[in-house]
Amino acid sequence: MDIVGALRTFLRVAETGSFSAAAIDLKLTQPAVSRQISALEAHLGVRLLHRSTTALALTSEGERTIPMALRVVEAVEALGESAGLAGTISGKVRLSLPAPLGLFMSDRLGTLLDRHPGLHVELMFREQPSDLVGEGIDIEVRLGPIDDPSLIGRRIGWTTAFLVAAPAYLERRSSPQTLEDLNGHDCICYRRGGDGHAWLFSNGAEDVAVRIVPRLVMDNAVAVHRAALAGAGITILTHILAVPDIESGRLVSLIPDFPPARLPINLVYPSRRNMPLRVRTVIDYLVAAVRDDPLMASSSAPEA
Repeated sequence: MDIVGALRTFLRVAETGSFSAAAIDLKLTQPAVSRQISALEAHLGVRLLHRSTTALALTSEGERTIPMALRVVEAVEALGESAGLAGTISGKVRLSLPAPLGLFMSDRLGTLLDRHPGLHVELMFREQPSDLVGEGIDIEVRLGPIDDPSLIGRRIGWTTAFLVAAPAYLERRSSPQTLEDLNGHDCICYRRGGDGHAWLFSNGAEDVAVRIVPRLVMDNAVAVHRAALAGAGITILTHILAVPDIESGRLVSLIPDFPPARLPINLVYPSRRNMPLRVRTVIDYLVAAVRDDPLMASSSAPEA
């Protein structure tokens, strides 16, 4: 049997949770997928999947097999690339990003796909860290420090954010002049881990944490953006969302001399060993796109 091909099929079934979905992705028939999984189970001497007429689930042996199967498949792909057997960059890359950066990249990925017709990218918007191995995610972008020592982390840039409110809100309430004034305002908090009720500001020489009692809490930055535009209160927004509206007058930048503190933008992935060429290609493109944006490329604070 083609054990590498069977492992690829098993990984796709585990990822999609369906023989039929895996068959579509792999351009196989559903019976062919089922036969490959059965042959792999017979070869390994374990049951990898629980099957019923309505559901499919990994066994404990199947869950333990996933990281080993990934290493085998990645090693074979790397061998093919190094030997010159892979003439084109092809296959699927699963990329997870916070929503604003996902929007930023969705405007740019068409160029990469045009350059590599065999490449497929699955873009996922995630505000919270993912289980990279368990979910089969190749690359994830996380903001702030990386707490998981099992992952490989690489800083590729820095966030830039603005304290903003809509003119409609500021017509009802006086504009805050100092950070202390924020306690008297309706604040919209973006909760991305933690309780989301403290905002950190920095003028380059001093960091100040401001405790907020929010009127509205959301776990999606795009939703926070929409609420701010609607005049629901004051919030902190990434430059990706805020700058066009500040320039058009739909949002007003507040207390510009003491902007929100900047966070590192980190790429994380399970391992740099045997990384497929398709994954390295997407990483290089993502890094270049971030570094082409002056508000993400430098660690220095932007001019107000």
